[in-house]
Amino acid sequence: MDVAIQIPDDVGRALAARSASVSRAVLEAVAIEAYRIGAITPAQVQEMLGLRSRWETEAFLRRAEAYHDYTMDDLERDIAAIRDAARQ
Repeated sequence: MDVAIQIPDDVGRALAARSASVSRAVLEAVAIEAYRIGAITPAQVQEMLGLRSRWETEAFLRRAEAYHDYTMDDLERDIAAIRDAARQ
C-alpha cells in the first residue's frame, strides 16, 4: 500500500540531515511506533522495512530502543513453559 503524507519543510530538512532518505526515516519511525504499541510483530517490521533476517530486525529494534514491557509475571510464565516443555 502506498501512503502519501505532508510534512512541514523544516521537519523534512531535519529528517534529511539525519538520514539519506526522508521516506525511509518516516517508514522506520512508523514501523518502530507500530511495534512499540503492539500493532505489528517483528516479522511484520522485517517485511515492512525489507530487512534480511530476524537478527537484523532484532538489531534494528534494539537500536531504536523499541522494547515491549516484560514483567516478572511474564518471566515466570516463560520459565514455567520451558520447564513444562523440558519434562515432555
